[in-house]
Amino acid sequence: MIYPQSLVRLIDELGRLPGVGPKSAQRLAFHLLRSDRAAVDRLAAALVDARARIASCAECGFFAEGEGGVCALCRDPRRDRGLMCVVEDPKDVAALEATHEYRGLYHVLGRALSPIDGVGPEALGLDRLARRLEGGEVREVILATDPDVEGEATAMFLSHWLSGRGVRVTRIARGLPMGGDLDYADALTLVRALEGRQEMREGGVSG
Repeated sequence: MIYPQSLVRLIDELGRLPGVGPKSAQRLAFHLLRSDRAAVDRLAAALVDARARIASCAECGFFAEGEGGVCALCRDPRRDRGLMCVVEDPKDVAALEATHEYRGLYHVLGRALSPIDGVGPEALGLDRLARRLEGGEVREVILATDPDVEGEATAMFLSHWLSGRGVRVTRIARGLPMGGDLDYADALTLVRALEGRQEMREGGVSG
């Protein structure tokens, strides 16, 4: 390797980021080396600060400041507290919020069912979701897990788990491509998927 060891380490660490290949990691490293020291220090401080201060929202699982904190979405009195959209990942919340159409609450599972990877129902933290439904304020739960095998399996499992809990259970429409990720869909597709959501019944989605 012709590069100094410290540069190699920087490229290696940048290459661990999702969506960053070897060439992109190298370009990012070179950009940082050409940047002035103050800019690099600000970036480093922002990374350390975010990692230290950002935690999961105590209510929905999205991002919040501080352990046990509540996110801005859950604190917002303008949100429709009768609607709850269940997603797999915090990035899915950001994707749906970008549509500016959904005004309910969210619930972030953190993952989807994947028996092949040893991820079973106990990993979904359903006790937290059950507590949020206890008050009876939620009238509809929208299942917005990814339209892939794991997401569909998770939606079917949740539909069964939610039956008898006094809430309407719907699934976002299949305007989303099978095998895709929610956060890669454009805003219009997500709006149509939300508008075309269908009732979830035992055994599948009703017509």
